[in-house]
Amino acid sequence: MAPAPSAPARAARLVGLTLGYNVVEAVVALMAGVRSDSVALLGFGLDSVIESAASAILLWRLAQERGGATPALVERAEATARRLVGWTFVALAAYVGTESVVALAAREAAGVSAVGIVLAAVSLVVMPVLAWRKACLARVLQSAALAAEAKETLACAYLSLCLLAGLGLHAAVGLWWADPAAALLMVPWLLREGVEGVRGD
Repeated sequence: MAPAPSAPARAARLVGLTLGYNVVEAVVALMAGVRSDSVALLGFGLDSVIESAASAILLWRLAQERGGATPALVERAEATARRLVGWTFVALAAYVGTESVVALAAREAAGVSAVGIVLAAVSLVVMPVLAWRKACLARVLQSAALAAEAKETLACAYLSLCLLAGLGLHAAVGLWWADPAAALLMVPWLLREGVEGVRGD
């Protein structure tokens, strides 16, 4: 019988799974967002792209730690990468906020996206499960980086809920403003993540 994988190995697999899911989520959301002209879907998809980059950074860090790299070198490299990711979040918050306000002011209605609704519903189930497993492993490993990743993954469930509410209300009762309003609800989280990343919190 093969030995059970170590906690660091399980953490790496879990982060790798999150990375793979986020890549698929980003592709589906962006394609559906372009087809339906949905600000919320486009914002959700672009957030998934950035989250993929953040997961890739953590995956690299875990690999370096398992390989015996100097902790100080790993910390410096990760801090630089996370600041870049932080600025990307700030730019995304500005884009989503601007596009949402323009759509509301012009009363632009997005098309109904069944694909987007299904994606949001699936992510609303998947993300809390991934976040819980990461949080458990973070406690075992006493890893602040993995604990932060778990919080980000749980926050993605909030974005999924915003997206599902916006797309669902638009599809069910024809509320044209639900999509840009849902996108606006994403902006505070995106901005907070950006500021924390830039500051290195």
